Amino acid sequence: MRHPHVVLIVETSSSYGRRLLRGITRYVRPRGPWSIFFQESDLGAAPPEWLRSWRGDGAICRLLDQELAHHFRRAKVPVVNLNDVHGPWGLPRAQSDQLAIGRLAAEHLLERGFRHFAFCGFTGHGWSKGRNEGFAGTLRAAGRDCGFYESPWGGAAAPSWEEGQGEIGRWLRELPRPVGVMACNDVRGQQVLDACQRIGASVPDEVAVIGADDDELLCELCNPPLSSVVPNPERVGYEAAALLDQLMAGAKAPADELLIEPLGVTTRQSSDVLAVEDAHIAAAVRHIREHACLGLSVADLLKHVPVSRTTLEQQFRKYLGRSPQAEIRAVQLKRVKQLLAETDLPLSQIADLAGYKHPEYVNVVFKRETGETPGQYRRKAQAEAPRPAR
Repeated sequence: MRHPHVVLIVETSSSYGRRLLRGITRYVRPRGPWSIFFQESDLGAAPPEWLRSWRGDGAICRLLDQELAHHFRRAKVPVVNLNDVHGPWGLPRAQSDQLAIGRLAAEHLLERGFRHFAFCGFTGHGWSKGRNEGFAGTLRAAGRDCGFYESPWGGAAAPSWEEGQGEIGRWLRELPRPVGVMACNDVRGQQVLDACQRIGASVPDEVAVIGADDDELLCELCNPPLSSVVPNPERVGYEAAALLDQLMAGAKAPADELLIEPLGVTTRQSSDVLAVEDAHIAAAVRHIREHACLGLSVADLLKHVPVSRTTLEQQFRKYLGRSPQAEIRAVQLKRVKQLLAETDLPLSQIADLAGYKHPEYVNVVFKRETGETPGQYRRKAQAEAPRPAR
């Protein structure tokens, strides 16, 4: 039996690219081998010239240009496009949900009480633009504005390191503080943190920074270590391989591109702060996040902060935009979602671990807050998790 001849054009220089390849491997290994041609490459590399005359059975390409996309369409070679810099160019595409990545970063900073926000991106990159739209859109929905800065990444138009850091530093100086900044990726996050050092801005107290892609090595090399949104490239790679398998079998290409939601946020020192000027309210929020899942009530909370219930309510709405009870529910709901997605525990046990006295109440609260039942959320979340090889 002839094995499909498949070419993988995915960079190995980035953590994201390597994780894409891991997801592709996870799909292919248990289903019979593909005859795979694979070439190590850098993120900014051009597609190899020989691809323009290649006649194989299928391709998965992250390094792709418009001319090569046209060649593949003309040659009727099944291709899955993983390029997230430019448009899909008429090819079926799979990528991380950039809007959702930006949304998670905004929610992360909003939860920490920030009222001023900014986004630092790269010019001409579709994924950076999408993350900015998700970030700024979430903030607008919360009644907040968002500053913006971008510059080229690589190429003749890109500033030198010193020039670029100087420009970012001047931009940061003009932002109101404390400010929560989303960097479009971890490389940009490292640049923002370096610029903060240069201008003497305290991180995370004056400037909290969150990146995206969760490149663990780069994030830990940052000073301080960089918080980051965790995408799911393994799932992107897995679904791209599954889609290519279907296309090579004669299936019709889907009309919509495949978007994979991020997994969450890894919180490190660069954003591990609560931007609340009132020390009592900051203490109350910390107490909620530490004890909400132990059955904490507002009455219990008032025993730990020397303020009246009226003051507590007023200050919570001022800094967080919601009541103390709503903050407790938000922490509990986040825990329920985590347990539904990551475990097979029954709902009664999840309710207990999240601090609910009455398990049946979880259904009511969950449906009201998310629009889904716990069972529906679990099926969706676990279906979207990376599938292990069998």
